[in-house]
Amino acid sequence: MSNYRRVRNGSVYFFTVVTYKRQPVLCLNDSRTALRQSIKTAKEKMPFEIKAWVLLPDHLHCIWELPERNSDYSKRWALIKREFTKRMKGRLKTPSPGPSRIRSGEATIWQRRFGEHMIKDDLDFTRHAEYIHYNPVRHGLAALPKDWKLSSFHKFAAQGLYPENWCGNATDIQDIAGE
Repeated sequence: MSNYRRVRNGSVYFFTVVTYKRQPVLCLNDSRTALRQSIKTAKEKMPFEIKAWVLLPDHLHCIWELPERNSDYSKRWALIKREFTKRMKGRLKTPSPGPSRIRSGEATIWQRRFGEHMIKDDLDFTRHAEYIHYNPVRHGLAALPKDWKLSSFHKFAAQGLYPENWCGNATDIQDIAGE
C-alpha cells in the first residue's frame, strides 16, 4: 500500500468520531445523506481530502489529508457536526442531555471530543487504513471488509491495494483507536 500515496508530515490525520452515548444512528439513510451533505459543505468552506473511511452505526474512522498551511481539523469537524445536527434536528430520537449540555445549548448527537492521530509515514498510513477497513469485522458487522458497504475498502480493492477477499491479520491490526 505504500504506493498509494506519499505521506507529508503534518498534513495527514486519522480520526475517530463517536455519537453521544454511542447511539446507533449513523448508518440510517437520512443520517448518511445528512453526513455526506455536511462533509460537502465543510469541504467548500475549508478544503480537505478523505483518503480512507468507514462509517459504523455509532462511530466513524477516517484519514484526511489537509492543505499544507491550513491544518485546523478541529474547525472542520465542528463544521461537520454542526451542519449534521442542523440537518437532523427533530429526525432522530436522542437521549436526554446532561445539565452541562443543556447549559451550553449542545445537541446530543455527537460526543464532544474526537480522537486524532497525525500520520507519520507510509507504514503508519497503511496500519491506520487497515484498521479502518477491518473495523466492521472487528465489531461483528461483517464477515469480511468487502461485506461492509460503508467503507473506502472497495475503492482500495478496485485500485489493487487489497485483494477482494482481504481480511487482514487480526493479530497484526492493533487497537489503534482505543475503542
